[in-house]
Amino acid sequence: MQIVIYFFAVSFALMALALMFTYQRTRHYGVFVLGITYGASAALALMLMHWWPLVAGFALVWVLRLLGIDPDVRNEDAQQ
Repeated sequence: MQIVIYFFAVSFALMALALMFTYQRTRHYGVFVLGITYGASAALALMLMHWWPLVAGFALVWVLRLLGIDPDVRNEDAQQ
């Protein structure tokens, strides 16, 4: 079970790093909040070595996305 927790925690940490890189480029507040949420959930899962922080972080990210905190996706076809 620990290997599965490590795998998902590392994948959450990589998503957090990717979102922080995206925040550096776009300066969109929502991307920053999503990155912090993924990173905190990964760190908490690794510190406690339990699965529930990953589930809670994933659910919180989806709640934030449903609230509209993520940036809009630009569609190249719609702009023409």
